[in-house]
Amino acid sequence: MPLSPGDSPGFLLWHATLRWQRDIATALAPLDLTHVQFVLLACTWWLNTRGEHPNQLALARQAGTDVKMTSQVLRTLEHKGLIEREVDPADTRAKRLRVTDNGADLAPRAIAAVERADARFFQPVPLDDAVALLGRLAHPKT
Repeated sequence: MPLSPGDSPGFLLWHATLRWQRDIATALAPLDLTHVQFVLLACTWWLNTRGEHPNQLALARQAGTDVKMTSQVLRTLEHKGLIEREVDPADTRAKRLRVTDNGADLAPRAIAAVERADARFFQPVPLDDAVALLGRLAHPKT
């Protein structure tokens, strides 16, 4: 017997995801960033602060994004002056990514805005419970 929509975990997840995405888009709009731009900027910034200068493939893996889409979004971030692509001395076909001064200023502010939106969104659920469940869903053990 099929579940009603209100009893379907997938349907509820779909609606929760849509609501969360709207909240994140609203939080990022004043910073002139889309959600994907934010994720790629934040991941690049985070890796750079740890002394890493990833190429596009490594960044896409870190962010969980499609490589071709990552390249397109990086072009936009580069055009906005938030990241730079530098030739990798070890492989001249690859480009290493570095956050510019403007990107390094924006990334922590954007992260804070997203974390505030996340805190509001996930407030009804204890944080440890939310992280545990989402971690299991994002990275199921096979």
